[in-house]
Amino acid sequence: MKKLICFDLDGTLTQHRSKLESENRAVLDRLKEKYNIVIVGAGNAPRIYAQTCEYPIDVIGNYGMQEGKIVDGEFKIVREDTVVPDKKFFIENVEYLRKKYGYTQYKGESVEFHPSGMVTFPLLGNNADLADKLAFDPSRQKRKVLYPEVCEIFKDYAVYIGGSSSFDFSGKNYNKYDAIMRYAAENGYTKDEILYVGDDFADGGGDSHIRLGNMDYIEIDDYRNLKTRLEEYLSEKERKNV
Repeated sequence: MKKLICFDLDGTLTQHRSKLESENRAVLDRLKEKYNIVIVGAGNAPRIYAQTCEYPIDVIGNYGMQEGKIVDGEFKIVREDTVVPDKKFFIENVEYLRKKYGYTQYKGESVEFHPSGMVTFPLLGNNADLADKLAFDPSRQKRKVLYPEVCEIFKDYAVYIGGSSSFDFSGKNYNKYDAIMRYAAENGYTKDEILYVGDDFADGGGDSHIRLGNMDYIEIDDYRNLKTRLEEYLSEKERKNV
């Protein structure tokens, strides 16, 4: 039986970069009565916590580099790993890719360096309008064209087709599967007691390591269908355990 349910955020619980809506908040409320739940995201933990409208839940951020908990009624970072990226290397190679593939027009920064050491290559720029980001590459086909070359150039990093219009880079040993297994070991869960819920399991996706690690998961095609997909999965599992 499952005891720990881990959720992706953008595209699973919420629209990308949008607040947690009341229906999915109610889903979390009901699940908390029976399971421990945690959010495992690509973004930093404070941003995730704010996006959930300060829902009282453990948050694993930055693909496992950061962990936040409610301590004495306040959300606090209890663990934070950092790395130092080669900024010159990233800037030069992102510029090369922009020129080669025609992404020379963008709003804001061409490369975004995060305090954790994670790096984002936002094809439209980090200040692009949300509507433009959402419309840019919903099927991810545009970024899949670049993905093999991006992986080859940045072979010393884990490379993700991130969000709606970007690539994310983290240290090789930071991914959602390893992050969850670390959390599970620290909190007394075994792998077969864990269920992951996400939307991005294809190669290069933020949830891809969950699939590759053979962890049980539910794939969400639309965050508005979360309740239905969970009910289908949990009902099936309940029937199998009768």
